[in-house]
Amino acid sequence: TAIAKAMLPLAHKLHAEKPFDLVDAQFFWPDGPAAMHIAKALNLPFSIKARGADIHYWTTVFGCREQIIEAAQKAGGLLAVSDAIKADIASLGVKAGKIRVHRTGIDRSLFCLPTEPHDMLRERLQVPIYEALLVSVGALIPRKGQAFVIEAMAKLPDARLALIGEGEDQQMLGKLAHELGVAERVHFLGSMPHAEIAHYLQAADVAVLPSSSEGLANAWIEALACGTPLVITDTGGAREAMKSAASGRIVERNADAIAAAVHELLMEPPHREAVASTVADYSWQANGAALVAHWRHLLDRKA
Repeated sequence: TAIAKAMLPLAHKLHAEKPFDLVDAQFFWPDGPAAMHIAKALNLPFSIKARGADIHYWTTVFGCREQIIEAAQKAGGLLAVSDAIKADIASLGVKAGKIRVHRTGIDRSLFCLPTEPHDMLRERLQVPIYEALLVSVGALIPRKGQAFVIEAMAKLPDARLALIGEGEDQQMLGKLAHELGVAERVHFLGSMPHAEIAHYLQAADVAVLPSSSEGLANAWIEALACGTPLVITDTGGAREAMKSAASGRIVERNADAIAAAVHELLMEPPHREAVASTVADYSWQANGAALVAHWRHLLDRKA
């Protein structure tokens, strides 16, 4: 409500200058309820997209859950990043028929198969060719589970790990790496531009992200587009992203399972072309076209 009240004067001004057709929220909390109030004030239809934590986490918070459900029920249409998230929204008492799956978009000009040989990519990143490179892209927070990957490094003596992202767990993760004797092989790279993330994913042997919850993580699709197989947990749309054995492995959320899956992929690596082909239909162009089709559907229903 506070966000809607703060935004309404500007929304009224912009709507008067060039009328809107609808209000669109690209995250369920707090955007969804705010969009509901603004749309009501402007007498417009509205849509909300669910991505993962906005459904998995915020619906467990008192006061948020009720607002999320109200907004979902009153929206003209809803989007979900995966079939799994669609089912989670429906479980809140929302009609499944009003929810469309809207897949993640990625920049295909960056996240693609490398044009350089693998050893040249490694040389540029100063990673010895005789070592396996694991990459984990995500905020350093408990939900992402990087601690399990660091624990797995103790069982993978010929690998090094690049952690891309920032967050509250960094100090704890650094301490854990020292305690396990793997600190020299665990690198905290912080936040990076997308182009640099793509270089690491292209050079990596495996991308690892043992999250406790996800919708359909961009990091999954970006890694696969670079030809890098995944080791991830069975959460959200994981099974929708992992279309074949070439995509990688879905594992239990513990160090032993992660280490075993990584070892298996290193012993018999899938062809990078086969990995990339599993996400050939993910792009910003496809994502944008599907979003516009959704908006047009809402406006046609209103008419």
